Amino acid sequence: MSSIEFNKVFGAVILAALTVFVFALIGNGLVKPKPYDAAKFKIAAKASASKTVAKKAPLEPIGPLLSSASAEKGAVVFKKCAACHTSAKGDKNKLGPNLWNIVNAPRAGKAGFKYSDGMKKKPGNWKFESLNEFLVKPKAYVPRTKMAFGGIKKASQRADLIVYLRNLADSPAKLP
Repeated sequence: MSSIEFNKVFGAVILAALTVFVFALIGNGLVKPKPYDAAKFKIAAKASASKTVAKKAPLEPIGPLLSSASAEKGAVVFKKCAACHTSAKGDKNKLGPNLWNIVNAPRAGKAGFKYSDGMKKKPGNWKFESLNEFLVKPKAYVPRTKMAFGGIKKASQRADLIVYLRNLADSPAKLP
């Protein structure tokens, strides 16, 4: 390569670098970025989170739906649960506990099953309304539960399932 060609290439590289530098100076002069303020960001995030919580509609009571619910339809819905739960009296636990006599039973009370810390810390018994809330979205009702089920969105299907679960007992609980 001759020295003239080398000088042309070297000059072109220098001109390109100078052009980028000049455009960067002009761009920085036209646009003044504001520094990041973490406190403002955290406040905005909390405000938007509280707005989404406020928009959440309350869960409709399950009591009125239980009177017209069908245990036969609940048995069909239970097929979603059967992958992890058993339902017959005396059956062994699977990935989830056996659900025989679950209505009005204490939470995390089935012998021989290792419950998650979240379930152990949830006090009370499995009433009709608490089963309804749990079945909508288990992870929302019991934080840190091991149950990976996404939930049952239709209230009528939840009512059918709860009536089916109610019948899984020697003496079924009275409907509300």
